[in-house]
Amino acid sequence: MHRPDDVPTPAIRQRRRLRATAIAIALGVVMFTVGAISLSPSGSSTPGTPSTTSLQQSPARGVEALRERVKRLPNDPVSWADLGMALVQQARTTADQATYAQAETALRRSLALQPAQNLHAEIGMGALAAGRHQFTDALAWARKAVATSPATPASYGVLADAHTQLGHYREAEEAVQKMADLRPDSASLARASYVCELRGDTDRARALMERALRAAGTPGERAFAHTHLSSLALDSGDTATAMRQAQDGLALTPRDAGLLEARAKAYMASGDRERAAADYTAAIAVAPLPQYLLGLGELQQSLGHQDQAEAQYAILRAQETLRRAGDAPADTDAILFEADHGDPRKAVTMAEAALRERPFIAVHDAYAWALHRAGRHQEALPQADDALALGTRSALFLYHRGAIQQALGDTTAARSDLGQALATDPSFHPLHAPAAREAIRRIDGTP
Repeated sequence: MHRPDDVPTPAIRQRRRLRATAIAIALGVVMFTVGAISLSPSGSSTPGTPSTTSLQQSPARGVEALRERVKRLPNDPVSWADLGMALVQQARTTADQATYAQAETALRRSLALQPAQNLHAEIGMGALAAGRHQFTDALAWARKAVATSPATPASYGVLADAHTQLGHYREAEEAVQKMADLRPDSASLARASYVCELRGDTDRARALMERALRAAGTPGERAFAHTHLSSLALDSGDTATAMRQAQDGLALTPRDAGLLEARAKAYMASGDRERAAADYTAAIAVAPLPQYLLGLGELQQSLGHQDQAEAQYAILRAQETLRRAGDAPADTDAILFEADHGDPRKAVTMAEAALRERPFIAVHDAYAWALHRAGRHQEALPQADDALALGTRSALFLYHRGAIQQALGDTTAARSDLGQALATDPSFHPLHAPAAREAIRRIDGTP
């Protein structure tokens, strides 16, 4: 039995921190595709947005404070679970797989102290599994969390995220609805926005994300909403609004990597590629995640700066070596990088393994592109169709399918998809957008 002065009553501690932890998890650690999955159909990596008081200024500072707490309260399961969650957050920000291992140690220590009805640790394990792209495990932990506390919104957030990445879109929507019914706060509204974005209803997605911004209670939540409002604006061709949303967010959180990437894309859309490169560089300094490295590398390549592009690609190859050593599934950025800048046949193998773990639309798209680049166009087309089956408005997905259809000789379908890609976002990719224009010129027979 624990001494009263050693550990506060778990039930009291749980009630005291439940709301803050729920918000932190819902927006900070498991927003639709943890650890390499953003609130975006593309499924790219974005760092989380810290939302608790202890993490608002610095994830590292929050971790150190929690380490001190578990030293003072070594038998407190909530403190160990909070440390585990903070480490998951830090791992997402730093792209450091070793930090995920530390998070697991902390979370399992919490579970050893309180094996049953341990809501904090169950949600944390779900976030950890998702961060590692182990979405079947994430779903199992989410279900445990829901069983432990059916009235806790964050449990349904983890559940929705796992279902989404496993391709269970109807079940994900039901979980989001339950979450919103329990508490229509920034976290649930952002997820509802994402449901609409996946279905191609960008107007509704934008309206819901604006509500999420108004409901945001922390700088991290506001930064998250500004990031995705910028993305939604860019997807609609509204460069001015995309830039304004990114600038507004950066005024509050100037070192937010997701906002720096959002502004980089807005700069690209406005033709200012040098400033775009500077923002990508700043994002990488904060969080060296694959999507930023690939974004900067391909931007530098489009500018003719091959040496600078290769410097980013070298880091991506080193990260891929570490991923393989850890036997983790590949993210879509790694698959697309291998397809375009490495060995397409290897990209196919990576995509096949990723799809077994995560049959999400972005992985279908990456698999389609890898197959196409490997010359297997007939096999690629059904995967490209699967990527667009929900009605998602993605210029990159449309470009990929258009290029596949062109390779198959269906110029009518290719012309339609390539045109839609450019109409959705004329600057969707520094290399592929010009390729789409060139393909249309060839199809149309214009000089």
